[in-house]
Amino acid sequence: MRCPACGGLDDKVVDSRQSDDGGSIRRRRQCLACSRRYTTFERLEELPLVVVKRSGDRVPFDPGKVAGGVHAAAKYRPITDEQLQALATEVEESLRLRGPEVSSEDVGLAVLERLRELDQVAYLRFASVYKGFDDPADFEREVAVLTKSTEPKRR
Repeated sequence: MRCPACGGLDDKVVDSRQSDDGGSIRRRRQCLACSRRYTTFERLEELPLVVVKRSGDRVPFDPGKVAGGVHAAAKYRPITDEQLQALATEVEESLRLRGPEVSSEDVGLAVLERLRELDQVAYLRFASVYKGFDDPADFEREVAVLTKSTEPKRR
């Protein structure tokens, strides 16, 4: 770390503490050349999560889009905004574990998995748009899948 006063590169860490609820580390440093003290912050650098769409386009992951889609599916359902935000956060965290690039299908399936546990009506609404239901038989098939205890199949 370069000293802001003299530009020296040699320093020692005097004190380290967690900051921002554990999201970063605050370090007090002392320059070995001029003895000036200064503060630095160390944070984990998160790589951007990229969604590969069906068309092949690559777009940055937007948790707001997930929250908006789930909010529309959960309209007039007994689901709180906190639950919807938690769902969007869980989806993002699970997708980050898969790597820096995920397919849009992976995003949709991750949302469906969590909606299935949260509210089955919202699950059906989201599935009808995500899977592009054309007729009532699609709903009947999805209800049959929903009543089973197994994970939904990929299309």
